[in-house]
Amino acid sequence: MNTNQPLESLKTSGAVFFIFGATGDLARRKLFPAIYSLYREGKLAQDFAVVGLARRPRTREEFRLDVHTSIQEFCRYSSDSIEDEEWLTFAEHFEYQSLDINNVDGFRELCVLTEELETKFNIPGNRMFYLALAPELFGSVSYNLKEGGLLESAGWHRLVIEKPFGYDLASAEKLNEQIREVFREEEIYRIDHYLGKEMVQNIEVIRFGNAFFEPLWNNKHIANIQITLGETVGVEDRGGYYDSAGALRDMGQNHMLQMLTMIAMEPPSRLLPEDIRDEKVKVLRSLRPYATSDDVKNNVVRGQYTAGEVRGTELPGYRQEEKVDPNSNTETYFAARVFVDNFRWAGVPFYIRTGKRLPVKTTEVVVEFKSMPTNVYLGQKHKLEPNLLVIRVNPMEGIYIKINAKKPGTDSQIEPLAMDFCQSCMIGINSPEAYERLIHDATKGDSTYFTRWDEVATAWSFVDRIAAAWAENSGDIETYPAGSWGPKATEDLLAKDGYFWWPVNGQDEDNVVWIKNH
Repeated sequence: MNTNQPLESLKTSGAVFFIFGATGDLARRKLFPAIYSLYREGKLAQDFAVVGLARRPRTREEFRLDVHTSIQEFCRYSSDSIEDEEWLTFAEHFEYQSLDINNVDGFRELCVLTEELETKFNIPGNRMFYLALAPELFGSVSYNLKEGGLLESAGWHRLVIEKPFGYDLASAEKLNEQIREVFREEEIYRIDHYLGKEMVQNIEVIRFGNAFFEPLWNNKHIANIQITLGETVGVEDRGGYYDSAGALRDMGQNHMLQMLTMIAMEPPSRLLPEDIRDEKVKVLRSLRPYATSDDVKNNVVRGQYTAGEVRGTELPGYRQEEKVDPNSNTETYFAARVFVDNFRWAGVPFYIRTGKRLPVKTTEVVVEFKSMPTNVYLGQKHKLEPNLLVIRVNPMEGIYIKINAKKPGTDSQIEPLAMDFCQSCMIGINSPEAYERLIHDATKGDSTYFTRWDEVATAWSFVDRIAAAWAENSGDIETYPAGSWGPKATEDLLAKDGYFWWPVNGQDEDNVVWIKNH
């Protein structure tokens, strides 16, 4: 987006935002703070309203106080006292209705409230329905929105839904059929919040906007690509959900594969949402499938954390976590070697890994370029490290490039040097959150960073093969101590190709093999 645009062009068209699950954790931590940030930055004018919906009884005043508390705790902008005039003006746009989503009469009452709000704030009939709910409820909510008259206004209607979109391909297809009976595909916005992150969106610019990267972005110059998504937390209070999902479904089918598509996609012919998403689907269709259980065993590692210690703090094992089956074989970690079988990437391994209770919270992409020849010129006398491009997505945003250069003050000694751009250092905590971008995009009708149905279906088709092989050998799972980098088999996955996992930002400096220069 051009930041030199006048403020008016950044504003979205007025709409009523319906937050289903308004008393839940997602609304409190992400959605209300995102809406407030958009308001503070002038991207929401005065022609909007937010209706919180949940089973729990709540008065309008109690709901507005809840919103204020969430903003104070989680928003990058702080709000003033609840008595402040500016806050009162913002809070006036928030209403709450207790709703049984299986009772169509409640939706009819909601329709009456909505029309009153549209009149009050001069909203032109635009309505966005954000379903922060379990996926099995998406279909019934969609039906009742239609039966309750909420899709009969003159403006646009958009449905925003959270992951997980189904549990496997079959359940996802059933869910999609239910939703498509009410909404058209172009009205459905499936959120993967990783696509809203600044540095994930920056991948396109880094690749296609730089002449010294774009010609090298292929199997002739790149040795391998590593994608790491590490979490230091355990399952916390999500044990019940997580034990039926696991790392593969919770993180692999969506976040990990979406980042892979951003790295591997071809340049789109036009910078239009459908053209960009077309290229991402082509990558998913080019993934080499694991044809047999042996293919899965040779290319995929699954693990589960056991009790461990981090900085003197004892951490329980996964099977000791609340709401987790004490005999569970659910994976909390998985790593895979993936191949994209097309002309650009043939033969280049993509290594992906994600897990809970890892030593560092980080999301990074490491592009390792092929090494210089070892039998000519400098390679005869020196150990030349491969060049790296590191895209740091979270929590520190930035780009890191490693090159070889002569060590200052020596005649011929060569050492790896770093060129490090830290975006977080420049912008600080005021960098927009992913949900701000995505809510803003959905309101504008920009679906670029939302997942299309064929993306979801193709990703599930790939992941289901892994899940099926694991189901055949349910007890065949590696373990790793909480606070470690996962099972040893993960190291072996790269070692058999002659590679190793590069240290990530925040990893113990003793393990870092290059010198950081700033």
